[in-house]
Amino acid sequence: MTIHLASKRPNAEALKGFEEKLNKVRDDVMKNIGEKDANYIRRLIRIQRGGDILGRIALVLGFYHPLFWLAGVVLLALSKILDNMEIGHNVMHGQYDWMNDPHINSRKFDWDIWGDGESWKRYHNHEHHTYTNIIGKDRDYGYGLLRLSDDMSWRPKNRFQFITYFLLSSFFQFGIAYHEVAGERIFFGKKKEKSSLPISRKALKESFFGKIKRQVFKEYIFFPLLAALISWPMFFAVLAGNMIAEFIRNWWTSSVIFCGHFTEDAQTFDEKECENETRGEWYYRQILGSSNFEGSRVFHILTGHLSCQVEHHLFPDVPAYHYLDMSKEVRKICKEYNIPYNTGSFLQQYWTVVKRIGKYSLPTEAEQKLA
Repeated sequence: MTIHLASKRPNAEALKGFEEKLNKVRDDVMKNIGEKDANYIRRLIRIQRGGDILGRIALVLGFYHPLFWLAGVVLLALSKILDNMEIGHNVMHGQYDWMNDPHINSRKFDWDIWGDGESWKRYHNHEHHTYTNIIGKDRDYGYGLLRLSDDMSWRPKNRFQFITYFLLSSFFQFGIAYHEVAGERIFFGKKKEKSSLPISRKALKESFFGKIKRQVFKEYIFFPLLAALISWPMFFAVLAGNMIAEFIRNWWTSSVIFCGHFTEDAQTFDEKECENETRGEWYYRQILGSSNFEGSRVFHILTGHLSCQVEHHLFPDVPAYHYLDMSKEVRKICKEYNIPYNTGSFLQQYWTVVKRIGKYSLPTEAEQKLA
């Protein structure tokens, strides 16, 4: 249910102090950003590309032993996860624009998934991060497919939310690609009178289909045909390996994102109550609408540090590698101001996501009578 902020949040004076302390957390990190951070992201890109190359070689070596094929799937999946999460997501947020690198910047970088980077930046970087969990403003809330709050009217299709969630997670890269297109209603004749896009609908279609065609050609035609030069059966082995690696990446990405946004305690908000927010009020809303989960440093890297979703929503332009240390300070500040800080193990948070999907797949008593 949507939280009524006015009855819950600290008073204006307290929120001003809260804002200043969070600003200091960010400023203390940003003044020390430099060569160490640049070396980190460059090293990670080298690891990711090396994993991609080794994974594709191992898939072909699966012709000689199935363990090579299995290793190839794992390496390729890990490479795709790194590209999607710690590299692509964070670079396209502008976290490394200060490097002035011609390739590692939010203007030029595009990730290795079906979703076009420019489209994602429009609806995610601006819309989602500005209007996080505001019903009617944040299209990322439920992705237009899932009912995750009783502020959304129940519809008969919601009975099948677990099937919808399974399909969305399995083909998550398509969901990312289609999200802005679906929001504009340009494929099925439900066109808005005015588009909110800074580009034409024709250009949006071209970028949507163009990116998918390039990705499908690379993963499901080019590399399998390359393997077929060695042995025709390898076409199908590499095709299957590429497909499984992408399914693994899709499920991992989906699970991380859902655990950061749709846990049992993540709040939703009313649009009118969020008008003319101060920075402190915006910080407050970001914390109530986000969830963290815990693990090792390697685990955090594989999540793109979205395991620190609270800190990411507070400081989306700060290099994500710092979120883990920042989270300790943010948690102390939240405790000082008696503001809930939602964190737990990955499995605990995922279980609450499952419960939320199940809870809102059913109508309320009043809705049952109308159904």
